[in-house]
Amino acid sequence: MKPTLMRPVGLPLSASTPVVTPLMPSVVYASETPDALDAQYEGRVKGYTYAREGHPNADVLAQRIDALEGCTGGIVTGSGMAAVTAALLGLCKSGDHVVGGDQLYGRSLRMMKDDLPRLGIATTLADPTDVAAFAAAFRPETKLALVEVVSNPTLRIADLAGIAELCKAKGVLLVVDNTFTTPVAVKPFEWGADVVIHSVTKLLAGHSDVTLGWVAANTPELTKQLYDFIVTTGMTPSPFDCWLAERGMMSFGLRFAHAQQTARKLADHLAGQKGVKRVLYPTRDDHPDRARAQSVLRGVGGNMLSFELDGGREQANAFAAAAKGIAFAPTLGDVGTTLSHPASSSHRALGAEGRAKLGITEGFFRVSVGLEETEALMATFDDGLRAAGAVK
Repeated sequence: MKPTLMRPVGLPLSASTPVVTPLMPSVVYASETPDALDAQYEGRVKGYTYAREGHPNADVLAQRIDALEGCTGGIVTGSGMAAVTAALLGLCKSGDHVVGGDQLYGRSLRMMKDDLPRLGIATTLADPTDVAAFAAAFRPETKLALVEVVSNPTLRIADLAGIAELCKAKGVLLVVDNTFTTPVAVKPFEWGADVVIHSVTKLLAGHSDVTLGWVAANTPELTKQLYDFIVTTGMTPSPFDCWLAERGMMSFGLRFAHAQQTARKLADHLAGQKGVKRVLYPTRDDHPDRARAQSVLRGVGGNMLSFELDGGREQANAFAAAAKGIAFAPTLGDVGTTLSHPASSSHRALGAEGRAKLGITEGFFRVSVGLEETEALMATFDDGLRAAGAVK
């Protein structure tokens, strides 16, 4: 009996095509000859070699996000922080200087304060809502600026136009993390960004069952720098996660619209409740950056809001425990509403003094609104407020 070689024979031929993207977990891909492999590596033909260097499910997902952001060449990474790291370390070297917004995501702040300086890259944090303060942080060796359009967790709106103009004038790369806002609210490349980042884990995938990031640049040269760093450092996304995220993106627009509508109503509801010191939502008249929210976000408020209780940690504990059915978890963008307490999670490393400078108290919560019925969600928050108010 002739032995059978253990080699893939390819997909069966079919006159029809699958409606759903096939899941393709293969780690390696076979080429016919060394010449054929050369043609792939030299870019004369498109093909896959080793999954760390790219695979079909990642490319399909990247193209879907590219279409939302109005760009090409986006790269999917193993996490949102992998995308941030690729931008910072893939585009900077020892001796460079980076300016970052002072209210970045907690791990982005840690990278700015601890990791980049350890590698010889100096950093400065500045207020992105004040372009003059941001400009004052620049140095002759400044290579890159990193901002979030809407800050985490106080929902301040960056002066995106002013910062983009500043970076262009100074020859500084502008990197924008668009995770909170999503392309529904703003497309940073249209404002002059050089690099855009997403934590796909959040709103784009939307189901808290994948961990992925995405990064794209506005020139082939920057794209190659990012790609080479991502491949070399092994920031490989899982094909299965990419497949799940693509599925999640099919409902992204519907999910965003429903969650935003509920978030607006919940913000207004909370603002009128006893025991609530303040509410932050971009389209409310009392938001400190409302005018900028109208111009930058085009009136899109999004699904995120923050509020501050009267009181401290004891009231916060009581609220979280009584708001039954609301997941107390440091994440956002899920189909269910999640409640985050920055002082004990994302911004704990700043210490009490550092948090106080940003207005983050022990009674401060960030809310990622999901797909629940609005009235039921309001009732649950009322339960939490009653419990917090009962604490003496």
